[in-house]
Amino acid sequence: MVEPVDKKRKVEVQRAKKPSRIFSPFRVLGNVSNEIPFAIGTLGSTFYVVTSVGRSFQIYDVATLHLLFVSQSQTSSKITSLATHYHYVFASYANKIGVYKRGKLENTIECPTTKNLSKLLVFGEFLVATASDGEVFIFKKPTSKSTELYSTLKFSLNEDITGLIHPPTYLNKIVLTTPTDLYIINIRTGKLLFKTNFPETISCIESAPVLDIIAIGTTTGNVHLYNLRKAKILSKFGVGNEDKVVSLSFRTDGSNHLVAGLNTGDLFFYDLNKKSRIHILRNAHKESHGGIANVKFLNGQPIVITNGGDNHLKEYVFDPNLSATIAAPPRHLRSRGGHSSPPIAIEFPNENKSHFIYSASRDKSFWTFSLRKDAQAQEFSQRVKSKQSIRDKFPEIISIASSQAREGDWENIITAHKDDKFARTWDSRSKRVGRHNLNTVDNGIVKSICISQCGNFSLVGSTLGGIGVYNLQSGKLRKKYMLHKKAVTGLAIDGMNRMMVSTGLDGLVGFYNFSESKYLGKLKLEAPITSMVYHKSSDLIACALDDLSIVVVDVLTQRVVRILYGHTNRIIGMDFSPDGRWIVSVSLDSTLRTWDLPTGGCIDGIRLPSVATNVKFSPIGDFLATTHVSGNGISLWTNRSQFVPISTRHIEEEEFSNTLLPNASGDGGSTLLDGALDEDNEDEEFIQKYESVDQIDSSLITLSLGPRSKYSTLIHLDTIKQRGKPKEAPKKAEKTPFFLTLGGEVVGDTASGANGSKDANGSKDQTNEEESGSKLRTLNGNGHSFESEFTRLLRQGSESKDYTQFLQYILQAAPSVIDLEIRSLNSFPPLTEFANFVEALTFGITSKANYDLYQSIFSMFLKNHGDVIRIFSDETELNHALEQWYQNNDATDIDELVKYCSGVINLVSTV
Repeated sequence: MVEPVDKKRKVEVQRAKKPSRIFSPFRVLGNVSNEIPFAIGTLGSTFYVVTSVGRSFQIYDVATLHLLFVSQSQTSSKITSLATHYHYVFASYANKIGVYKRGKLENTIECPTTKNLSKLLVFGEFLVATASDGEVFIFKKPTSKSTELYSTLKFSLNEDITGLIHPPTYLNKIVLTTPTDLYIINIRTGKLLFKTNFPETISCIESAPVLDIIAIGTTTGNVHLYNLRKAKILSKFGVGNEDKVVSLSFRTDGSNHLVAGLNTGDLFFYDLNKKSRIHILRNAHKESHGGIANVKFLNGQPIVITNGGDNHLKEYVFDPNLSATIAAPPRHLRSRGGHSSPPIAIEFPNENKSHFIYSASRDKSFWTFSLRKDAQAQEFSQRVKSKQSIRDKFPEIISIASSQAREGDWENIITAHKDDKFARTWDSRSKRVGRHNLNTVDNGIVKSICISQCGNFSLVGSTLGGIGVYNLQSGKLRKKYMLHKKAVTGLAIDGMNRMMVSTGLDGLVGFYNFSESKYLGKLKLEAPITSMVYHKSSDLIACALDDLSIVVVDVLTQRVVRILYGHTNRIIGMDFSPDGRWIVSVSLDSTLRTWDLPTGGCIDGIRLPSVATNVKFSPIGDFLATTHVSGNGISLWTNRSQFVPISTRHIEEEEFSNTLLPNASGDGGSTLLDGALDEDNEDEEFIQKYESVDQIDSSLITLSLGPRSKYSTLIHLDTIKQRGKPKEAPKKAEKTPFFLTLGGEVVGDTASGANGSKDANGSKDQTNEEESGSKLRTLNGNGHSFESEFTRLLRQGSESKDYTQFLQYILQAAPSVIDLEIRSLNSFPPLTEFANFVEALTFGITSKANYDLYQSIFSMFLKNHGDVIRIFSDETELNHALEQWYQNNDATDIDELVKYCSGVINLVSTV
């Protein structure tokens, strides 16, 4: 008895480890860079830049900032530093270094240390890596798979290494700095050549284009030019109010400029010849995210590249000087970016722009991202006045609503902001804030918003219960509703602008006739409603309640149709699938659940490693987008139900899958066509294929399973033939090639015999006609004259009184074939074929299958031979067959069954 229990437990463990049957992680949108300094690589005269996005890196073309490659696999831990060497990219993580080419991992180097690697440097045939405890590892031939550890240098630094460079012309030597000391080391011999104590705390170093000179940045906001050969400070200048210098770079296109990146996010440009400041570029990156992570001038070009922890990568360019004494300040050239804080509100436009998604974040920014091309990402401008500061941003957005019907005519996006008493309008075409502020009608804070599908009206709900209806073209108030006593948490309008629905924390669902401004009724739910989503095609709304349930309400009948229980913490996001069959919800219990509305059960569940804050289906259902409390990007999941059938079996929480979130590299996820080419799409344990039988029960009347067009064609075949007749007789072509003028009737003896030759008067030769007829009347082995399949099966059925094969034949035959065979029935007494045919149809009717086809075939029989049946009304056999037919066709039974089924359907649809 122990074996079955262990087997059952093993099956349960396997179920828990299975991935989600519906959603697979695909990729992340909006991640460009983090706080790790970028690395610049060169290939001939072109440049590329490598940025880290956590456990993956991305490669951009410097000339356009278009994404070239993404690392194909994630590292086991977060990337700590990057370096480049021609085609190769080196990424350090933990105590390992990954060697990549075109984003593909080619080699992994492991350092003999338990500490994390902090700096990487590649020059010549050496790779230098430093650990946080002061160890220096030198590897030879890092780009080949036979990489060898050349030597290990251990210094009792007890400090972090802040700088690592290789000065030009210094053969086999590196300069290494700690916050207090500067070292020169020969990596080939492993000897410490020089050490000096620096008077200030060192934060970064950089080689100058002049021999023996390096620039040293300090934490007190000073930059020192230091001569390595003479061990002497040549000059010193300050770059800020004791701000930390994070990165330094020299300009090499002929101008003696130096740029310093500060932890405040500012860029300080300095002229070394004039020993004066050129310009300070304020707020290049956000101070709250560490300011500047790295800044570099391109070799031989007046372009400077920066990145920071605010998820931005930027390029600035110096225009030619205005005069010999005035240097032009740098201007913004191009950039790529995204949210610097986790997004909290997302919205897909309609089907015409299904590859775009609107996103708002806690960093007060509002972006539009493209699912197809990262270069199409763009931030909405919040500048209302020309004098407005860039730092003066609107409060964070808590809700977004949009419509593309009036795009280009006037503002078509509205947003609700935290603690604001009005909603703002935006223009999706110009990507900037609109003209109107839509105030609440009761001076409350905006809680919910909605925009009509036509794009003409917007609804604004407040925390005090008021609802205002505004015209988006003019921004004027048109209607107001005061049903709720507490905050309005959801608003919706149907696609025809007829029905309007509102929900509130008072547990009320209000129904309105929007076009006539009439109040239709209300529905009281058992708990406060925290959020609501509306599905326009099915007129269903889903309400998330404080009792952790999801209540689905039919707007037309104003009744609750489903109550979904399962979440163990507050529900913070949900959405309908485009076809209205599913509801996807996320909660503070870190689960993503898929509910099947027809069955009312949870058919899929995912335990997320990070709590989701929002969830949205794409307009065509190919993607599911989620946002999370950690991570600045939008997670995309592919929908496998596009290609494979999904079981509607209810699952328990023990069967939920543990899935990693989507990542930039797509490692561990799926492709867009995931499931389309899989042979084993579903486990037989989860889905059972049901093959529908032709007839459920012999006591039930069953219609034909074939196309309905066949039934319609049989009834109206005469009309179809009449319409299909040619309007004019075919005319012989006036000019026909000589070889086409010869027909069978004039060429050859065989053709003349088959077609029947004509005499001088135009009549056919009777001799030939009799000869051809005699060929058709050749006797078969049974002694019967030539007969069709229809006639043969009818005769055999009458002999055995089993017409099964005959009925199968006529049910599969085309309408034109059935019509020809019925017209060809022998209409001369005795009418045996008539009686057999009616008897066969009666045999089919008694089976109560294909009821509609048998009726239409009998109707066709009466239409063609009704006059014959009336003339020969004394045929006993035929009269008996007809009587049996009418006895098995009681119209009263059919009428009662139809009314009964109609009543049952009406009852089920309204309950």
